[in-house]
Amino acid sequence: MIRQPASGLAVASLLAAGTVMTIVWHESVPAMRGMPMPGGWIMSPMWMPMCGQTWCGAEAAFLGKWAVMMGPMMLPSLLPALLRYRQAAGRTGETRLAWQTALLATGYAFVWMLFGAAVFPLGAALTAVEIDLPAFARAVPIATGVVVLIAGVLQFTDWKARHLACWHDLPNQGRTPANAATTWLLGMRLGVHCGHCSGGLTAVVLITGMMDPWTMAAVMAAITAERHAGERAAHVIGAVVMPTGLLLIARAAGAG
Repeated sequence: MIRQPASGLAVASLLAAGTVMTIVWHESVPAMRGMPMPGGWIMSPMWMPMCGQTWCGAEAAFLGKWAVMMGPMMLPSLLPALLRYRQAAGRTGETRLAWQTALLATGYAFVWMLFGAAVFPLGAALTAVEIDLPAFARAVPIATGVVVLIAGVLQFTDWKARHLACWHDLPNQGRTPANAATTWLLGMRLGVHCGHCSGGLTAVVLITGMMDPWTMAAVMAAITAERHAGERAAHVIGAVVMPTGLLLIARAAGAG
C-alpha cells in the first residue's frame, strides 16, 4: 500500500473534492428530485427517457451521468493503484510511463462504462414494471433493504477479500515490460476486480443513493477506505451496512 504523506494528502483531497462534486452535481439538477411512487419512495429519473427521447438516446444520457457519478466515487481509490503501477515501472522513461499510466486508467474506465451500459437496460426494465404495476412498486422499499443487507454480507466473504487482494497486487505487474495491448488489458483487469470489490456498495448507490447525495458520498468514502485499509476496513463497513439493511426492511414492513 502507498504510505507516502503526499499520496495520502492527494487521496484525502480527491475524496473531499469528490464529495463536494457529488453533492453540488446532485443539487444542481432539478430532475434528480425524482417521482413519488406507491410505497412512499422516490424513483430516480435516471432510468426514464425524457419526452421524445429514444432508448438509445436515454442510454447515452445515462452513461454521461454514470461517468459524472462514478468519476468522483472511484478516483480516490484509483489514484493509489496508479501510483503503485508507476513505482513498479519506475525504470521506464518518463514520457512512456505517463502514456502507459494513462492507458491503464483508460482501460479501467472502459470497464466501468461497460458496467454502466449493462446496468441501464436492467434499471429501465425494472422502472417500466414499477410504473405499470403499483403492487410491485410497493415492494421496492423491502427489496431495497434486502439489497443493502446482501451488500453488507458480501463485505465478509472470501470472494470480496480475493478481489481486494487482486486490486492491490495487479498494479505491481507494471514492473514487467509491457506494450499498449498488455497495459490496456491490465487496466481492464483492474476495472473488473474493482467492479467485483465495489459491486455490493455500488448496488446500494443504484437502489438508494442516486436520490441522496449524502449516501453517494458515504459509499465513496467506504470504497476509498477499503481500498487503502483492505479486508479489515471491508469488515467494518459490512458491520455498518448489514444493520442498515435490516433497519430498512423493518421500516418498510412496518409502513406496509
